[in-house]
Amino acid sequence: MLAFAGARDVLGTDEIEVEVEALTAATAGAVMDLVVARHPDLAPHRPTIRLAVNGEYVHDGEPVKAGDEVALIPPVAGG
Repeated sequence: MLAFAGARDVLGTDEIEVEVEALTAATAGAVMDLVVARHPDLAPHRPTIRLAVNGEYVHDGEPVKAGDEVALIPPVAGG
């Protein structure tokens, strides 16, 4: 799993590994819930983080399988 911007700052790294096989329902939302359970400091950011699977933005219900690249993408600001 890739982490960008604020998510990377909270996790302390830009990449973590998640075992999809350990999930009962392998969805993007379940993966995110697992990451938040392992990294509770990420919980306050959960409502604003978008998920991308293999380079495409997805909703929480999107299926995820082993080998998929999942990315945590926080809001982008700029001007």
